[in-house]
Amino acid sequence: MKRQVRLKGTLRLYLTWPVILTLLLVIMNLSILSVNKKAAGIMAIFVVIYAAIAFVLYAFQKPTVVKEVVAFAESYNQVQRRLLKELAIPYAILDSDGNVLWGNNEFLDLFEFEKGNQKIRELIPEITADTKPTAESDVTLHVELKEKNFEVSLRLVKSPEFDQDVLWQEENAETGVLYALYLYDETENVVLKKENEDQKLITGLLYIDNYEESFENIDEVRRSLLTALVDRKINKFMVSIDAIIKKLEKDKYIFVFQHKYLEQLQANKFSLLEEVRGSSIGNDSSLVTISMGLGVNADSYLSGYELARSAIDLALGRGGDQAVVKDGNKISYYGGTSVQVEKTTRVKARVKAHALKEFVEGKDKVVIMGHAIGDIDCLGAAIGVYRIAKTLNKKAHIVIGEVTSSIRPVLEKFRESGDYEEDMFLGKSKAAEIVDNNTLLVVVDVNRPNYTECEELLSQTRTIVILDHHRQTGDAIPNAVLSYIEPYASSACEMVAEILQYIGNGLKLKALEADAMYAGIMVDTNNFLTKTGVRTFEAAAYIRRNGADITRIRKMFRTALPEYNAKAKTIAAAEIFEERFVFSVTESNGLDSPTVVAAQAANELLDIDNIMASFVFTESGGKIYISARSIDELNVQVVMEKIGGGGHMSVAGAQFDDCDVLTAVERVKDVLRQMIAEGEIKL
Repeated sequence: MKRQVRLKGTLRLYLTWPVILTLLLVIMNLSILSVNKKAAGIMAIFVVIYAAIAFVLYAFQKPTVVKEVVAFAESYNQVQRRLLKELAIPYAILDSDGNVLWGNNEFLDLFEFEKGNQKIRELIPEITADTKPTAESDVTLHVELKEKNFEVSLRLVKSPEFDQDVLWQEENAETGVLYALYLYDETENVVLKKENEDQKLITGLLYIDNYEESFENIDEVRRSLLTALVDRKINKFMVSIDAIIKKLEKDKYIFVFQHKYLEQLQANKFSLLEEVRGSSIGNDSSLVTISMGLGVNADSYLSGYELARSAIDLALGRGGDQAVVKDGNKISYYGGTSVQVEKTTRVKARVKAHALKEFVEGKDKVVIMGHAIGDIDCLGAAIGVYRIAKTLNKKAHIVIGEVTSSIRPVLEKFRESGDYEEDMFLGKSKAAEIVDNNTLLVVVDVNRPNYTECEELLSQTRTIVILDHHRQTGDAIPNAVLSYIEPYASSACEMVAEILQYIGNGLKLKALEADAMYAGIMVDTNNFLTKTGVRTFEAAAYIRRNGADITRIRKMFRTALPEYNAKAKTIAAAEIFEERFVFSVTESNGLDSPTVVAAQAANELLDIDNIMASFVFTESGGKIYISARSIDELNVQVVMEKIGGGGHMSVAGAQFDDCDVLTAVERVKDVLRQMIAEGEIKL
């Protein structure tokens, strides 16, 4: 049966135009007839001749024209199909069930199969049932195939029943939906991008933490040898990463290296820290440690240097012996396993004391606050700052939130003495009413804004001073005009006691104030057993000279029977984990200050033989609190930081408000398992 070809559109109009023109001439001839019959007759002859010729051409030439048009269309279609088949980009057509209906040569060669009817998800696993292009937007994926990188683009090309369009579900396979799939080879772009990323320069700063303290007791010859040994280890390490290093001062270096080595440094946990820590000459083992700060992915070399400076300051503020990598607002910590050596000089304390004195004298009033659920170290330090303000004739207040059993005896003594103003201690709401830009806000025993007694106060004044002995974290209180953070200090009371000695103006503590500060040092050092140094005992001696009485303090802080029993039950319920860690839970029912009991129990559990760290959990006020303690084998601050907490190497803590006690225990155990698996903890 011969197929009929029907012309339409412009071509049909073009072929029928002579016929239309004949009709126009006939109408024109009739019009002339009404004017002149002789002229009309002559014209009629020519119209008939034109019509005959037009008819003959239309009747006999139309098949030829149609044939040539069809031949051209078929030829054009063949060219189209050939071009599509030989397209340099892999291309395929998929049905709604994800079957490959057709693929061009590049597509078939890429996946090495000859026919369709194979599901695309088997060829490209990244394409799933949720990968659904629509009429408005395509789907783009980046995948790796045959050791090459491709950008995969999926496009909806036919959807007669758009409302029922669900990609690759068999029950919808008959909807007539088709999808076009394109694969663009982006291997070269990916390689060039990686090369560009790898060749970016990273600025780093390296400081020797305790240069003076490490070398002061070594004779000149050994000092030179040890200095040369440390320099050699640093330079050898820098050569291994093709770094350029320059010594700025005797204990400070700046170095630059390519980004491609960063992953290597992170993988080996910045091994230079441990190499330098183990430096020794002969039988004498040194206490040399280093800190490193790196600025990563900065927009310019200057901003990279600023990030490195911020990172090294953070490393030193956390006690040194660690590397800090700062990538914008993202901060990573490495190392920090050794106890920071106590500074033998008090120059820094004297400088900070004079600066604090100037700030106090320049403001109308002073408001002091510590951390939430304050302890005696926090309160004692606040009372010491209060005495500074009163000595300089300034109005001063201490912000007190929840009153726990650990500070209640001290507060009662102050309120009963009659020597202090009634507004010496203020609640959070009252404090918020009086703090303004003419107020000096002194934050003691904490450097994280969300851990303070009243975080709102930080935004009500622009003059903030921080006095703290906890290791600094990335979310420290911003814009402080004076920040004195010394992780080597045993307690905030020790730091304030040193500052008091440089204030002058005839400052002298009263007996109650001395008792509070001495108690703060005793509690935070576990009766002078933890983190004590020469300066700790010097601070304690200064407080004793100001009237602190140990007998009075001991009576003030005797434990109530329910709390004593709770601590005993906590110790009795302890369980050993991985043979080196001890876990327990303090029941908070009937306890006034369960967090204090948990901390005391954690200290007691360290007396168990072969234990690296203790972790005691308790619930209070809808939150789960963790007290973590160690002696020197494990940095519990690093453990607590991994779950959002912080503290010291040997004294740290954290809190949860999104789980129960058992879940919190498992979270800490998971962190310990991970650290053991990654080699951060060596059992």
